[in-house]
Order: sequence, then structure tokens, then C-alpha cells
Amino acid sequence: MSYSAKAKYLMMSPSKIRPVADLIRNKDYPEAMSILSAMPQKGGKLIRKVLYSAGENAKNLNRNLTDDMLYVSEIRIDEGPRLKRVWPRSHGRRDILLKRMSHISVSVSEKVG
Repeated sequence: MSYSAKAKYLMMSPSKIRPVADLIRNKDYPEAMSILSAMPQKGGKLIRKVLYSAGENAKNLNRNLTDDMLYVSEIRIDEGPRLKRVWPRSHGRRDILLKRMSHISVSVSEKVG
């Protein structure tokens, strides 16, 4: 059975979070949590919160699960909406700054065997 958690509208570009997500894909839950706690990137902290929430969902809904029985079955980093901000430039022109947002979805499953 799969248990999931989501975080939406996070103010960080998906292209900065995806390399961190690739490090924990298909890893055991305790190993993934230890990898993320040692990461200096902001994306590591964001993914760690969502992964922790998915693990707690699994433990609360099915009372006989432990951390060692879980692994990261799926992790997706999707693009959210973009905030458009304007920078003034010379000669009355402007530049548009796109502040990108992310949606993080994490699923943990029970190990088979």
C-alpha cells in the first residue's frame, strides 16, 4: 500500500529541487531521511518535511508499520504558478522577473519480502 504527502506553492524553482529528489528516489525511508538531513540545499529541507509527513501518514493509518518497513516509491517535483515581477530599466523599458514555484509529491510504500 502506498501513503503520500504533498506540499504546494513552495517558493523555489523546480530545477533546483529535482537534483536533490534524484538522490533519494527508491531509497529506504531512514536512509533517505538521513541523506536529506545532511544536505545543505534548501530543497533538501523542503523535501525532508514532505517525506517525514508521508512517513507519519503511513505509521498513523497502519499502526504496525515502522520506519524500516518503508521506502520512497515515488517522488515528483512539478512546476507551480509563476509570479511575475517587473524590474525598471533604462529608457523607460522593463524586464520581467519570473519567481517560480514548485509542488512536491512524495509516496512511500511498504517493502515486499
